[in-house]
Amino acid sequence: MIRHTLGRLAATVFIAVILAFFTLPMLWLAAAPFDDTPTITTSVPEFTLRNFAALLDNPYALGSIRNSLIQAGGAAALVVVLAALAAYALSRVRVPGRDALLYLLLLLSSVVTGTAAMVPIFELATRLGLIDTHLVVSSGLLPAAIFILKDFMDETPTSYEESARVFGASPLQILRHIVIPLVRPGLATIAVWALASVWGGFLFQFILLRDPEKAPGSVILYTLYTEGGAPKLDLISTFSLLYSLPVVAMYLLVSQRYGFRFHGGIKA
Repeated sequence: MIRHTLGRLAATVFIAVILAFFTLPMLWLAAAPFDDTPTITTSVPEFTLRNFAALLDNPYALGSIRNSLIQAGGAAALVVVLAALAAYALSRVRVPGRDALLYLLLLLSSVVTGTAAMVPIFELATRLGLIDTHLVVSSGLLPAAIFILKDFMDETPTSYEESARVFGASPLQILRHIVIPLVRPGLATIAVWALASVWGGFLFQFILLRDPEKAPGSVILYTLYTEGGAPKLDLISTFSLLYSLPVVAMYLLVSQRYGFRFHGGIKA
């Protein structure tokens, strides 16, 4: 009995420590922007709104959040559309070496990371005139998106498509009106993954976006330091809070709509 009680107590303490480990940074993020003199420790703030006023004096702060919304939302939409078209074609058309091609694309996108491929990507973006454009940040996401979405396409029954084809529906009409509604959880998975990847990305944006007017929040956050490299905790905490709000809103929206239970296939 005593051993059982001690075991329960140890498990409770362990869980409490783990929760505190993840909760304290969130408490700091919620309190530091309203603290007159924020430090790296969590404490009751000396309430003030001067940190927000100081952040508004930065000419690029709010604009960078707008740029992040444009880049992340545009990348998610572009990746979803192109991945849906490619995944549907690869799922329905019997191409010799199709599976080997998919695994090769996934392998190359996983092994050859953005850091390793930065030089050829920069050269390609320069030749295509994509430097300082919002479009450039979506590169590198398609292979994995196609690979993931193809599994959802494979699970949809082809009998619906055959019936639509009998009535004269074109392949794009079949994809739009039959396949897309059936694989919406998969599309939501890809959209959230692409949006989060671009939203939290730094390297591509830092190197390929030279104009500060087009820099996203992840790059502008890097500039909130003194000349000696010391972080300005008042500005960093305030900007981090504002920068995290769209992600929290996305989490609540997707959680309410799908509950993060993404799954493919159709119930019989």
